[in-house]
Amino acid sequence: METGSAVCPLKAMTMQTQTAFWNDSCDLDELRYAIENGAVGATTNPVIVATVLKKSFSQWEPEIKEYISAHPRCSEEDLAWAVIEKMGIRAAALLEPIFESSKGKNGRLSIQINPKYYRNRDLMVEQALHLNSIAPNLNIKLPATCAGMDALEELVYQGVSTNATVCFTVSQAIAAAEAAERGLHRREKEGKPIESMSPICAIMVGRLDDWLKKIADKKGIITNPGYLEWAGVAVAKKAYGIYRQRGYRTRILTAAYRNHMQWSELIGGDLSMTIPYEWQVRFNNSDVTVKERMDNPVDPAILDELKKKFVDFNRAYDEQGLKPAEFDFFGSTRRTLRQFLKSYDELVSMMRDVLLPDPDLKG
Repeated sequence: METGSAVCPLKAMTMQTQTAFWNDSCDLDELRYAIENGAVGATTNPVIVATVLKKSFSQWEPEIKEYISAHPRCSEEDLAWAVIEKMGIRAAALLEPIFESSKGKNGRLSIQINPKYYRNRDLMVEQALHLNSIAPNLNIKLPATCAGMDALEELVYQGVSTNATVCFTVSQAIAAAEAAERGLHRREKEGKPIESMSPICAIMVGRLDDWLKKIADKKGIITNPGYLEWAGVAVAKKAYGIYRQRGYRTRILTAAYRNHMQWSELIGGDLSMTIPYEWQVRFNNSDVTVKERMDNPVDPAILDELKKKFVDFNRAYDEQGLKPAEFDFFGSTRRTLRQFLKSYDELVSMMRDVLLPDPDLKG
């Protein structure tokens, strides 16, 4: 299925295959570009919100000050979440026509709960239920931690479409799908509707590659450098095959792009890809042929090399490589949670600078 000259590669993918893509941001300009090129969803998290706010703070400053005026006792975190929710509501509104036409399968914005709650099931559930009420077309993002899987089941049971994020391994992806199935079965048993629900699991393919490269540097492991670009793709392909075999109703979403194979090698799968704007532009300007490759196996020589030299690749690739109690301590999980927490702290700090400006910076 080759791309015609008049159609960009991403739009060709959505027209010619069952593979969909999302915009990996809630930035409205970037989302409009993505929708024009076939996107059917979007996502946000503390990193994204902080990035958007830094880029367009002058546009947001009047609204932030208006909120402060209306809520004179608001805390820094209250203010941060007011911004997060407003960004989410506006992005969700752009996607709502797609949501309506697809009967809830597509047209959703994924919005992430407070990353500080990654160990606390009850706080995750409480905030997720609130976030789910701010727009009709949301997926609520929960980390694929031990507590997150427990929260996910409860939220699906309560009718929330979830997104298991901070996921890097086949075992995490299976746990997320199984938790969603338990929640769906509980709803079905009680005669509650599930038709419009759309649980997903986001495998952060590039971040697994990043972690293995970090291990190679730390331990002085020599391997074919090109092989390290395949680790996340291999995990996504294996998880996808298991999902199809077992008939899970959760769909896979891939994220964290580092190379074109994390797009091109997954084309043809009944899944979505959440692609940053910069990578969308690169893919659309590329000469990569749009054709179905999802069912093409990863070269066994690559898998053998990765298994031989990287214990953490085995833990990621083996469907029983991690027990739920170990999810929080996998290297990629710790690195990503720490980044999300740092970005969240940065966002709160930005709110502090509005509520309590540093006098040393005012001359």
